[in-house]
Amino acid sequence: MGDTVFVPDNVIVVGFADDDRAYAALTKLKDLDSQGQLKVEEAAVVLRNADGQIEVKDQIADESFVGTASGGLVGLLIGILGGPLGVLLGGATGLAVGSLFDLDEAEDSDSVLTDVSKTVKVGRTALLAQVVEQSPEVVDTAMAAMSGVVVRRSVVDIEAEVGAAEEAQREAKRKARKELRQARHEKHRDEAHAKVEELKAKMHPDRKPAAAGA
Repeated sequence: MGDTVFVPDNVIVVGFADDDRAYAALTKLKDLDSQGQLKVEEAAVVLRNADGQIEVKDQIADESFVGTASGGLVGLLIGILGGPLGVLLGGATGLAVGSLFDLDEAEDSDSVLTDVSKTVKVGRTALLAQVVEQSPEVVDTAMAAMSGVVVRRSVVDIEAEVGAAEEAQREAKRKARKELRQARHEKHRDEAHAKVEELKAKMHPDRKPAAAGA
């Protein structure tokens, strides 16, 4: 953590060299919760497929989420990481995320979602969880015993970027629809022009057809 001030409300992402460890880690989190060493709001074992999609393999959640991780921050995070932005964030290509958030300086392009996404590697299971911690040592020690690498980011930072990512996705969809409509209109315009030129040619066989847009 360095000089960073520790905050209790965090999202942790744990990557493992051995896929089976992710399930054991989920069980360990539940045990730590029952022992009062931390509180698990929601958690899920996920697998990133070759196409970048993320599949939930197992999950737990606080009663307020009615037993499903899809109703909280982890569920939103999974949806973003498994979508088109997840690829840009490093899930499959390792591309920089700077342009996504309109950041001008390269050193400012670091993103908590990028860090999270890069931990959920293709073909590997990982553990994602929203937890309330007393100290980082509890989770770090437990995961290190399973050869797990922990990435910890505050809920506040995750929520901020999740909100930005959702807006970026909506803007990308709006832009895509606009470009598709424009392409469709241009096609129809060109087709109409060609039809008119065809009719003109029939009426005036000796006249040279005009080019589209002329």
